[in-house]
Amino acid sequence: MHRFVTGQRPSSALHPGMQVDFYRQELIRHQRCLRYQREYYSERAYSSAEQALVRLIENLDQVCRSQNADRLMGDLLKQFDVVTNLSAWSNPKLVN
Repeated sequence: MHRFVTGQRPSSALHPGMQVDFYRQELIRHQRCLRYQREYYSERAYSSAEQALVRLIENLDQVCRSQNADRLMGDLLKQFDVVTNLSAWSNPKLVN
């Protein structure tokens, strides 16, 4: 009830499993997008990005336990978005 009265959203620390699942889904979306665009990257650039995504997915439980997990993951997702441009694909305002 407190959440509804104050308008605060629940802390991710209260639902760590949901947090991990959300970030895992987002990382997998970036991974799929990267694979779809593979022909546009050099093999080295593609491999580096793919390895970073795989490593992060493998260590996601540990990363999400850190004190600043939301900020860290937000920054990482933004960096992956620079490479994959996934947000442009997902933004309905940009679809004709």
